[in-house]
Order: sequence, then structure tokens, then C-alpha cells
Amino acid sequence: MFETIALEKDPRGVATLWLNRPEKHNALSAQMIAELSQAARDLAADASVRVVVLAGHGKSFCAGGDLGWMREQFDATPELRATEATKLAMMLNALNTLPKPLIGRVHGNAFGGGVGIASVCDVVIGADHVKMGLTETRLGLIPATIGPYVCARMGEAKARRVFMSGRLFGAAEAVDLNLMARAVPVDDLDTAIEAEVVPYLACAPGAVSRSKALLRAFGPRIDEEAIAHSIAELSACWAGDEAPEGIGAFFDKRKPKWNTDTN
Repeated sequence: MFETIALEKDPRGVATLWLNRPEKHNALSAQMIAELSQAARDLAADASVRVVVLAGHGKSFCAGGDLGWMREQFDATPELRATEATKLAMMLNALNTLPKPLIGRVHGNAFGGGVGIASVCDVVIGADHVKMGLTETRLGLIPATIGPYVCARMGEAKARRVFMSGRLFGAAEAVDLNLMARAVPVDDLDTAIEAEVVPYLACAPGAVSRSKALLRAFGPRIDEEAIAHSIAELSACWAGDEAPEGIGAFFDKRKPKWNTDTN
């Protein structure tokens, strides 16, 4: 059914949703975005699913947006750009509002959209070797559609430390930034995930779902207006001059014209 993700379910009702483009470090392509949206709908409707674990096959959790997909936006019409940005935003919203506990299992690299996906999880446990970063500004883009979720997870004050600079940070800082609940040695990661899963199996599923919805209602505003604003901002970046230069420089293996770093 799926080509870029994989979905498994054990007899207890614990589903594992795998990002499954290991050869691309699980970068978010148009197909993966569509398949994640469908998986979120399927999981929401499946009464036998009690808990969902979101994980990545291969060396990385998620390296962010697929650069080939991004480059296609430069030749697209404004209407098509907005459509593609909307698909990305709605995928994140579907995961964020999934009426089941969503536990992130993060390892390797989580950049850009990978940080966004981590931010829509209810709890994230990461390996202590993790490298994270909101790297969009290096490419002339901004963390737009992921922005509402990243800000909700970190809080604005902490988000300001990493949201604009594009710098990479490790597991300890990710915990401090509230992106991860804790970091454990990679060999202990599955045990730590299981410790997060088990308590839910003793809880009433309907009560868990209603509790999550209630908490979301009390949390920072992520409504249609906020999502539409994030879509408009991403579309505007794709239409500007910096994104073609930044992504073109990446493919050309050169520094973009604004990079004055001499290191």
C-alpha cells in the first residue's frame, strides 16, 4: 500500500509508523507527505490502535524536505506552490491532532522538517548521538509550515535560539529546548520507547483521546489562520530569489552568495 513509509501493528494495538526512505535519509518527498497524511487518517480511524510510535528506518530519523521536491517548486505556478505547501501543512496538522498518543523515536539526524515531525509528537525519546537543526535558512527558506508546532513545543524564547540561525545542536540541547523528553544510548532506545508505550495500555482509549484534544485546546493557538499564514510564508520563499540560490548552491556543491563564513 505504501512505498515511502511502512506501518506495523502488534497484538497489543501498538502501531509503529516508519519513515522508509533510508537511502534518502527519510527526506520528505511529495509522495511521503501524501502517504503520511493517509496513514494518519487510517490510524485515527482504527479503533484497535492504542498507541503510535513514529520512527525512521536507516541512519537518520528525517533529514528534512527532499531538495528535489523543493527545487520543483521554482518552476511551478503560484497556485501549485500553495497547493504543495498546503499538503505539507495538512500532513503535520493530521499528525499533531492524531487522536492517539504519538511517541517519537529519534535517532541519527533530524533536520528541518524532521524537527517539525518530532514537534508534533506527544513525547520524543532520542538517541544520545542525535544531531538536530532548523537548517532552512541556510537554503534561503524558512521553517514555515513546521513553525507553529516547533514554537508550541519549544516556546518562543527557546525557539529564538535555533529557529533562524540554522545551526546544528546535539541531544543534550534538544532536551533543554523541549524537543526531546530525554536522550538515551542508542542501544537503550527501544527499551525507553517501550517504557513510554506501556502505561497507555492500562488507560481507557477514549479518555486518552479526549485528554489529548483537551490539552491541545488549552495549548498555543494552531488554527486555520496560523496554518494559512505558514503556507503563505513558505510559498513566498519559494517565489523569492534566495531559495533558488541556496538550493542551487547545494546541488552545485558551492557556497551560496550570502555565505561569508571563512571556516
